Amino acid sequence: MAKRIIISGGGTGGHIFPAIAIANALRTLQPDTEILFVGAAGRMEMEKVPAAGYRIIGLDIQGFQRSNLAKNLLLPFKIIGSVRKSLQIIKDFKPHAVVGVGGYASGPLLYAASIKKIPYLIQEQNSYAGITNKLLGKKAEKICVAFDGMDAFFPSERIIKTGNPVRKESVQIVDKRKEAAAFFELDETKKTILVVGGSLGAGTLNKSMMSGLALLQSQDIQLIWQTGKYYYRGIIDSYGNQPKDNGIRIFEFLNRMDLAFAMADVIISRAGAGTIAELCLVQKPVILVPSPNVAEDHQTKNAMALVNKDAAVLIDDKHAESDLVEQTLKLLKDEAKMKVLSSNIAGLALPSADETIAKEVLKIAL
Repeated sequence: MAKRIIISGGGTGGHIFPAIAIANALRTLQPDTEILFVGAAGRMEMEKVPAAGYRIIGLDIQGFQRSNLAKNLLLPFKIIGSVRKSLQIIKDFKPHAVVGVGGYASGPLLYAASIKKIPYLIQEQNSYAGITNKLLGKKAEKICVAFDGMDAFFPSERIIKTGNPVRKESVQIVDKRKEAAAFFELDETKKTILVVGGSLGAGTLNKSMMSGLALLQSQDIQLIWQTGKYYYRGIIDSYGNQPKDNGIRIFEFLNRMDLAFAMADVIISRAGAGTIAELCLVQKPVILVPSPNVAEDHQTKNAMALVNKDAAVLIDDKHAESDLVEQTLKLLKDEAKMKVLSSNIAGLALPSADETIAKEVLKIAL
């Protein structure tokens, strides 16, 4: 009998892309599986999920707003409304199991599943579990995690270390440097830095690169720089019309992450869990600048899980503008350190996370 599975969560690419990867793996394992996504209305999943070929229903839900406390006045009503809508979704779709990947919509849907006695699985992406997942984990059939030590948050007997699902096309980089050099119109033989701050961008990374551009160019270092959509226009306006032969390539968004990764000698990145999962598979030296603007400072904890195994370099957000470019250049000159970082981060890779999680979902499906 075909299984019906609801996958809930979203809000950021870090939640959406793993969710789609799990859905694709379910379809590969059992092609007749019926899959319904539940996300937050108005968020990026409402566009990305249909583009991937899946149906999605949006809940009127938001996260806690730290910067504008007045916006939180409606939050209790939105939560109650979202739980009611989730109960109706479960009644209509009759799922055999529910998957929560984190994000605004995950909480109400998993809570509704617990009320209706529908088995559910949590995919906790970070090294530090959020409040919602900690509460919901008490009744979860399985909790799939990507980091060690998660028994501090969840019952140890229900934890499975699966890793985080990634976009497989983004990490297939073997023998692509020549293609990448042609794609970006760069010199294949020159050292190249890749900077990625996520789809929305990272202000600190962008300021750090702007302040260090002259130094990079003086050292004849090439740069592939994803600014994110919020920052791109301002950076381009400040940067001006530079010649194409200066080795600096600036993008709002990189559609060919595989080629960007293939071209990079060192990667500078935030420390979101999904990004780290990709970086482990890419196996390049990484400098992580954790975002300070996230719940429970979980990006720093994600980064430290790598730093403690000598698998990445960490630079604090507050020191990035003064130190980041200089430390990156120092690393580029230290071939021995680069080899150690590459080897150690490769040892943390878990390449089949999507399939492993999908198998666990099918096991719990009634």
